[in-house]
Amino acid sequence: MSIQLNRLQQTLSSTHQQPILGYVLKGYPRISETFISNEILLLEKMGFQLRLFPMRQPRENFCHASVKEIKAQVDYLPTELFLDFSRLISPNIFLAAKRPAIYLKTLNFAADGVRRKNGLATLKHLLQAGYLTNNILLKDKNIVHLHGHFAHSPTSVTLFASLLSGTPFSFTAHAKDIYTSSKEKIKRKIERARFVTTCTSHNLKYLESVAGNSSTPIFCIYHGIDISLFQHRQRSIQPTPPYQFLTIARLTEKKGLPTLYKALKILHDKGIQFHHTLIGDGDDKEKILNLISTLGLNKNCKWLGTRTHEEVLHHFRKSDLFILACEIARSGDRDGIPNVLVESLAMGVPALSTEISAIPEILLNEKTGITVAPSDPEAMSKAIIRMVTDEDLRHRLISNGRKYVEAEFDNTTWVTNLGELFRDQNSLLRGDERWLSATQKTHSLTTESL
Repeated sequence: MSIQLNRLQQTLSSTHQQPILGYVLKGYPRISETFISNEILLLEKMGFQLRLFPMRQPRENFCHASVKEIKAQVDYLPTELFLDFSRLISPNIFLAAKRPAIYLKTLNFAADGVRRKNGLATLKHLLQAGYLTNNILLKDKNIVHLHGHFAHSPTSVTLFASLLSGTPFSFTAHAKDIYTSSKEKIKRKIERARFVTTCTSHNLKYLESVAGNSSTPIFCIYHGIDISLFQHRQRSIQPTPPYQFLTIARLTEKKGLPTLYKALKILHDKGIQFHHTLIGDGDDKEKILNLISTLGLNKNCKWLGTRTHEEVLHHFRKSDLFILACEIARSGDRDGIPNVLVESLAMGVPALSTEISAIPEILLNEKTGITVAPSDPEAMSKAIIRMVTDEDLRHRLISNGRKYVEAEFDNTTWVTNLGELFRDQNSLLRGDERWLSATQKTHSLTTESL
């Protein structure tokens, strides 16, 4: 009998299909969202099997090397409501015929959004969810959980697909997607999710206030970085003129670049020698380049556009100071914790930024970095001078910054915690221990070692 039982167990083991975690993404891959591709790769290394559903094709014609290691199947959803309408409408008609009651209920749920100012966007998201459900989710029963990255459009698609298919879902909220979305919309998504994660404690408190008495658990899961990729540089603590300043940012309002360049103008007028490098691209490119010219900083400042990971590391290594002048945009958009600040500290480059949002969670003022008030060029210019001339300050920031990142922003730890959440909140993803490595519990941030 025991021999027969063993054979049966072996047969079941060999035929058992691994549950799949479906990720709905805004776009994939994206140079500015390395944290997402790193998360996917680490989840795969933990033993999860993923399938990716991006809503857009990649914008860049190159990607980071880590993306090439990802094994997940990628299924791009039809992107444009009108150009892709025929691809979108047919699966929805078939789905409505298969599940009329469920489709009507989901349609009624979406109707509130359609009647609002984002009606066309809501309609597109519903049709994309119908496409995903009819063409993929109802055919691949191994997809047992959906996860949306960003609380706006990807989670809208994820929510609708969950309602249409019955597949449970969760989502990760970041920054712009939280603060430029209505509280009512976010609350409706939280209430229907299995769980929610966000990347800062600041965001966590905000989402908890929005959720009210919802029973949906919300967790803080920091992005973190791959510590091994950002090695502490070996350079003299005390730099000499011309000082090398670095900024890596999307060229958008919330990055506060006008404030930064006005601060650099103050340094220029004081006769301080420096070179500033800006890496990144965005809608405000012409505005920023014109400002640099108007301020007479063309000889001191250069713009490089989007660059690969290897090139970014090269510029970190030769920089004396990393500067990011973040502010809250008129739309309410703001940063959470820009990953470049974490990377800067890991590389041993002192970082200066502002006091808004969750930035003080990485730049502990006077301990791991310096923060000043937003939109204050004078305060920023004074902080820049201090951070390149005060040797004791630089030594403290460099030493503490690297220790803090190693202790609290190792992405392996945080993605492991995320994997544990997927397992705890969805029993179908617990699977067999062969598939998932041991995990460790979330630890709390501490500054006791600094």
